[in-house]
Amino acid sequence: MAALAILLRHGRRTHPRGHGISLSRALSTATAGTEPAALSASTAKQRLRREHDPDRAVSILEAIDTASLSAASTRQALSLAARRLSRSRRGADAAALLASHLPASTTEPHLAAVLCSYASANLPEKALEAFRSAVPSLPTPVSPLPFNALLSSFLRCRRHHRVPVLFFELSKEFSITPNATSYGILVKAYCMTRDDVKAKQVLDQMREQGISPTTTIYTSLIDSMYKQKKTEEAEHLWKEMVESGCKPDVATYNVKAMNYGLNGKPEEVLEVMREMEAVGVKPDTITYNFLMTSYCRNGKVEDAKAVYHSLAEKGCSANAATYRHMLAALCAHGDFDAALGIVKESLKRHKVPDSRTMKGFVEGLAKGGRVVEAKNVIAEVKKRFPENLLSGWKELEKELGLDVDSKDTPQSKGASGETVAECKSVAADTEAVDLEGSAIKDAASEEPSDEVPVIEVSSSEEAPQGPA
Repeated sequence: MAALAILLRHGRRTHPRGHGISLSRALSTATAGTEPAALSASTAKQRLRREHDPDRAVSILEAIDTASLSAASTRQALSLAARRLSRSRRGADAAALLASHLPASTTEPHLAAVLCSYASANLPEKALEAFRSAVPSLPTPVSPLPFNALLSSFLRCRRHHRVPVLFFELSKEFSITPNATSYGILVKAYCMTRDDVKAKQVLDQMREQGISPTTTIYTSLIDSMYKQKKTEEAEHLWKEMVESGCKPDVATYNVKAMNYGLNGKPEEVLEVMREMEAVGVKPDTITYNFLMTSYCRNGKVEDAKAVYHSLAEKGCSANAATYRHMLAALCAHGDFDAALGIVKESLKRHKVPDSRTMKGFVEGLAKGGRVVEAKNVIAEVKKRFPENLLSGWKELEKELGLDVDSKDTPQSKGASGETVAECKSVAADTEAVDLEGSAIKDAASEEPSDEVPVIEVSSSEEAPQGPA
């Protein structure tokens, strides 16, 4: 693996479409002596988060000083590099990269780290193959750790229909005794299929085995009830959770904030926040995102802007979802000056909103006569991505006439009303599809332990990849 990054870069030069040479071939032919200076795990992760060229990402990964790699560091760095390859439509290379780390995964934490990384490349079936091949070599009895990592990979890739089958099949095949986290993943899978009966039956099954349901499990159930508009059942589960001795945490409260943020009034979200603070739970960025969302949905955009500008003093910082939803809301209300400020801040922090929302914003600028600003935004975005991921932006430039040196385009005349309507559609779709999944933080960047990711979220710190 020593010269892997060099070979990949050579492959990209000889394959202009961006597919590169086969990573598996590179792994078998790489020679030592050409790798860059070793990087610490923390430095490498910082660079990987900002690097969207897949070959450079692999180069950074290969330069990490392996002595500094914990299981958590392995998971974070490998996930980022695999994701870059996958989103560049190089799934075979991503699979080969992940497979190359399996021989060194001789402990449960490191194997779990690699299995979780398969989810970042959307390769859960490959993770299953890796699990079956690696687990027999582990000391027995095998703990639930790699088992939970595999199940969570299927969950994160939205293959939740497979989780119940794998849960019972693999635990029996490898004599693994599921723990509370295992059952939490199973409950979440049933919640994602809207099978409330089976989800609640799991709680009874846990109690029969002397395992107490956790706050995380109750949070999954309450989240599911709110999303199905079963408010009374959600409140009943909340009461049962508290009475059973489980204390609601920030994720649980965010589920309630989500319900009011999408379906209620800002005052109701504020009441949830007061309730949180009364019991010593500090609202986080996600909580404030729902408050801003509620303000925007109720026509109080200035209040949402005030919350956005006060995040730092509240001890929070905007995440990708903050920028995404604020940008969509500001465009929907025709406030392109404030929207431009949001975009500039997101670019500065390397958290560019998704391409669909950005497209609505750029179209709004161009059709409102602000062609130079639209060009500048596209130019800044294009700097951040490799050539093979820019086709959508190039098409947008042509569509709006921004690929030529012209200050006036047919699209920029008198279309501001149309722009607002288009952005309202983007904002509505974004809220419906994305916000409902963002109340609970993904644990993918956490230390791989028994507490592997249980909740699937759609918000991401990733910048847009390719066309809208």
